[in-house]
Amino acid sequence: MAGKGSISKPWGPQSAAVFRTNSRQMKRTIIFLLFLLISLCLPEAGMADFFQYTDEAGVVHITNVPTSKKYKWMMEERKPSVLSPSNPAFRKLSKQKFDEMISSAAARHGIDPHLVRAIVKAESDYDERAVSKKGATGLMQLMPETASRMGVRNIHDPEDNVEGGIRYLSKLLKMFDWQVPLAVAAYNAGENAVVKYGNRIPPYDETQTYVKRVLHYYKAYKGAE
Repeated sequence: MAGKGSISKPWGPQSAAVFRTNSRQMKRTIIFLLFLLISLCLPEAGMADFFQYTDEAGVVHITNVPTSKKYKWMMEERKPSVLSPSNPAFRKLSKQKFDEMISSAAARHGIDPHLVRAIVKAESDYDERAVSKKGATGLMQLMPETASRMGVRNIHDPEDNVEGGIRYLSKLLKMFDWQVPLAVAAYNAGENAVVKYGNRIPPYDETQTYVKRVLHYYKAYKGAE
């Protein structure tokens, strides 16, 4: 306790030094917490191990590739969520999830479900949220105009999308006398393009590659029975 008549010094050099130290610690803590919060808000991203160290100036350095022994481990790698499209398990779950729906819709239109699965695989890789640069949407990558022609009410709904895609595929198969390669080519390039080239696969690199890919998947799915 200060004696009577003495004047205490609330802000001396010692207090200032303590304040600077506490400020640096608080700053480091805030940076770390913000980094941790951002990391936790990204559940679909694969994360590597992270390391950090604080230099003489109090600056916090964070990296996933430590270049010095000064770095200390701060966060363990977190694997992609099974719900992330980047995880192969997600594709497997998606295929299982939609197989029954595809089989049911294909049966209603008298189409081999394996052919539908092959088109879904080639078009969207079973990603119901897929949208192309041209605007093709969903599992069967329907263009808005085609979806409208096929009576699709909600192009983003997987069941509605598949129903519309199968309805369109059925129309193409009947139009080209059930010749699968031609129907598949028409699904990619449009029926008018196939007719234009004398009911042959159009000489477009994209379409020819697409037909080969779909037929490859079709053969693989049929052989897996």
